[in-house]
Amino acid sequence: MKPPSKTIQVPQTSTPGAEALPLFQRGWFLSFWCVVAAFGAYACMYAFRKPFTAGTYTAEPFQAGAKTWLVLAQVLGYTVSKFIGIKIIAEMAPQRRAFALLGLVGIAQCALLLFAVVPYPYNMACLFLNGLPLGMVFGLVLGFLEGRRMTEAFVAGLCASFILADGFTKSVGTYLLQMGVKEQWMPFTAGVIFILPLSLFVWMLRRIPPPSKEDVAARSERAPMNRSERWAMFRRYAPGLLGITVAHLLITVLRSMRADFAPELWAALGAKVDASVFTRSEMYVAFGVLCVNGLMVLVRDNRRAFFLAMGVAVTGLSLIGVALQAWELGHLSPFAFMVLIGFGLYIPYVAVHTTIFERLIAMTRDRGNIGYLMYLADSFGYLGYVAVMVMRNFGKGGDILPLFKMVAWVVAGVSFVSLLVAIAYFGLWLRPARQSGSPGPALTTS
Repeated sequence: MKPPSKTIQVPQTSTPGAEALPLFQRGWFLSFWCVVAAFGAYACMYAFRKPFTAGTYTAEPFQAGAKTWLVLAQVLGYTVSKFIGIKIIAEMAPQRRAFALLGLVGIAQCALLLFAVVPYPYNMACLFLNGLPLGMVFGLVLGFLEGRRMTEAFVAGLCASFILADGFTKSVGTYLLQMGVKEQWMPFTAGVIFILPLSLFVWMLRRIPPPSKEDVAARSERAPMNRSERWAMFRRYAPGLLGITVAHLLITVLRSMRADFAPELWAALGAKVDASVFTRSEMYVAFGVLCVNGLMVLVRDNRRAFFLAMGVAVTGLSLIGVALQAWELGHLSPFAFMVLIGFGLYIPYVAVHTTIFERLIAMTRDRGNIGYLMYLADSFGYLGYVAVMVMRNFGKGGDILPLFKMVAWVVAGVSFVSLLVAIAYFGLWLRPARQSGSPGPALTTS
């Protein structure tokens, strides 16, 4: 295996408009601005994707089992988007991110309008078109935040948005249905509500300056990656990256099942389902996950932070097993079960987003960006979820709770082992500079 290549320094690209706000160049005001902008922009994006899952789609013009096919169509588009994003996000120039983000969301909203007017089952294609652009939004937002000394805190705020927004936007969808909006028009109506807030938060993202010299010294320069550079990075760390990707794949499957079929899961657990339960449960999850992963910013040494995040991810997977066993023994209420499962799966899921890939690049000093590594992992994660959805559609169907519990056990067990393999690989291959006589390149800690 080849040692990492030398870091290639590239000129720093300014973000349009950043020079107009010199206050952003330092201090906690920048941190607050980054978190609010990223949280708000991505939370608003969820309003163009998730509210439709609040419907059951069993009444006319839909048929029994329609929702599963509708979810599958959107997730398939989202999955294709992730594979496209491996190239698009990795190569995206900083000055094009904001306009690309608004354009992609605009296409998604047009698809929701078509979903409202095109009859079932042909409108399933509209949800595919809805998911196709939205899969790249996360990478665009992430690009504004990576490569900074406070990246973990910023991205933890970003990740809290998709935990909270998942429940909040379903609550919005439920309220619209209760107000009499038809199921086929509800997703488009929810999107209209969030157009102006999204525009405001994207404007805030555009005002974020590029990383400072101190950020670059601590976390390395981040730059667009061409095809050969992407393949070179993957080949250098293939065993470890595959271990993380397998775990991320399985966690994505469980997370998506919990999110897309939340009403059915709550009902199967015997809980009363109202519009607020989705938001309340995810608030607890988001708060815990935000604290655990956001505090990684306090660990300055990149190698130590990387392995600490891997250990935290393994611990989160253990909580899934604890929740499943406690539910079987009757020790948990439906609310506590859903919150603990969410906490256990989101800890490793968010750790990958906030710390693991960020610190891997920082400690190796390789030319690259988080967007490439995230989309490499995400694309296969959503592909795995599509496979589960197809098996459900052509299988027995029925109550989703037994399938959810079975998948949760598999995810917890296999992901646990997969991450341990990755930890062992990186522990041997990426040794500190002070050690000698062990395999792999020496790293300089920061």
